[in-house]
Amino acid sequence: MKAILLLLFLFCIAGYSQQLTYKPINPAFGGDTFNYQWLLSSAEAQNSFKDPDALDRTSGNGLDDFAANLNRQLLNQLSRSLFNSQLGSELQEGTFNFGTLAVEIFDSPEGLVINILDTSTGEQTQIIVPN
Repeated sequence: MKAILLLLFLFCIAGYSQQLTYKPINPAFGGDTFNYQWLLSSAEAQNSFKDPDALDRTSGNGLDDFAANLNRQLLNQLSRSLFNSQLGSELQEGTFNFGTLAVEIFDSPEGLVINILDTSTGEQTQIIVPN
């Protein structure tokens, strides 16, 4: 009788067992790539450290933003009027000086070439506008 109960008990245990399989979650270790965003947001939510060198955009107020925007627009308008007074409405071939910048404009088979040389530092930039 004990042997029958023991065999019955062993078959019941075998019937409820299952095979254990390992499936990684992290995509860096072979997991599904769709888990990446979830893992990243979870890690950022748990991160209590703040970068002291990061720019804090929330501390600025509307007045500071307005003043910075107005400064950008005024400098843009000033540079545009200076450009139009020196070169006219169209780019003309020739060499022009703007303070320490020497600008050379000429036509080539590749298109319109604009060479900009900063005479104070020696840095040079070339812009090619294709035909």
